[in-house]
Amino acid sequence: MTAIALLTGRACTLAGSDALSGIAKTPATLPIALGTESLAGDEQADRRVHGGAEKAVHHYPFDHYPIWLSELGNLEALRAPGGFGENISASGLTEKTVAVGDIFRLGTALLQVSQGRQPCWKLNHRFGVKDMARQVQTTGRTGWYYRVLEPGIVNAGDGLELVDRLQPSWTLHRLWHALYVDRMNRDELGAMAALDVLAEGWRKYAVRRLESGRVEDWRNRLDGKT
Repeated sequence: MTAIALLTGRACTLAGSDALSGIAKTPATLPIALGTESLAGDEQADRRVHGGAEKAVHHYPFDHYPIWLSELGNLEALRAPGGFGENISASGLTEKTVAVGDIFRLGTALLQVSQGRQPCWKLNHRFGVKDMARQVQTTGRTGWYYRVLEPGIVNAGDGLELVDRLQPSWTLHRLWHALYVDRMNRDELGAMAALDVLAEGWRKYAVRRLESGRVEDWRNRLDGKT
């Protein structure tokens, strides 16, 4: 069990940009309905790349905040949970201990880890750090997403209770290492492509690399279109 904060937000104009974003979140103080695609009151501006059933809830470990503070200084976005646009902030769970397919009970809802988070250029504006998205990707301190197996009611201060582990060897750290470090390891890519609890989009990354022999270009996602 780990105590949590729940955060939601509506889409608004991103600082330093004319783009809309739902990255700004504020803590919830009342019970919230959690549906199959989002928490009630939460919004994603660009549904092509955010939200949906495989990215219904974003979890970012509060354990990472002290590390970022030591590296970047006392930035405003690091002074409270929600800096990374997360819906769940908790201590005691990280990418090295959580595996894809892990199932958690939260309130009356049931969640399953579906994929890691792929950071995008909006983090650069959020933090006022031009390469923040690249730093998040390079460090592996990315956070992750849940799909909702059973909708329910959740409340700030609820605990995340681990119910089952379907693929304990496939930690989010291992997935990150396969995607961003040892990027053309065919054995890892083949195993990743066959990982049925992993979101389809991430399995397709592995398939495309195996078929093309090339790693996808991340520049637009990390730096924004120029």
